[in-house]
Amino acid sequence: MTREAKAILIYTAPFATWIGLQTILPATAWSYALRSAATAAVGLFCWLRGPGVCLKVTLRGVFAGLLCGVAVAVLWIVPECSDFYRTWFCWPIGSLPSESAAPSPYDPSVCGWPLTIAKLVGSAFVIAPVEEVFFRSFLYRWLQRGDFRSVPLSRFDLQSFAWTVFLFTLEHDRPLAAATAGVLYGLVAVRAGLAGAIAAHVATNFLLALHVICSGAWRFW
Repeated sequence: MTREAKAILIYTAPFATWIGLQTILPATAWSYALRSAATAAVGLFCWLRGPGVCLKVTLRGVFAGLLCGVAVAVLWIVPECSDFYRTWFCWPIGSLPSESAAPSPYDPSVCGWPLTIAKLVGSAFVIAPVEEVFFRSFLYRWLQRGDFRSVPLSRFDLQSFAWTVFLFTLEHDRPLAAATAGVLYGLVAVRAGLAGAIAAHVATNFLLALHVICSGAWRFW
């Protein structure tokens, strides 16, 4: 395996693990816990043993990321109060999503608190860093040049930035909120580095998880 192929594998394998298991496993709390554990294991193996994902952590970058993450969480949650928003800016477009009468598989009354907490941990501390490594550190730079490691993350390229936001949006069921998050996370990555973008995404998902658990807004999960 060439160095370039190995580098691509290191940056993409954790995300591919997540998507692959999401495709083949049922939507249950146990499956989510398994997917989170497997993705975390693959990520740690790739990033610690390979020529790895270099994080330059600065207090300024992390602080900027945390502020961004809080803002995205607010923008993700608050508009849901409007039926117009939920009709035209959430999937499926053009119809108000119906509330399921069945309890959420992640409700502790259904799966127990350990699996609910596992959902929170997986959402905030597994998939958030994995997505940032894939979308911001790999895809954004790879779209600029095949030898993506030679492209500084601080280099802004509008076309690559737009494609990264678009593909990130396709992965989520709230396209307007996801596009906004993709833009803000991307700007943080360019200005404050990958650690800032990871901090932003972790903060958003953690606050969203707390909102879901405390208010019972299981539709977000």
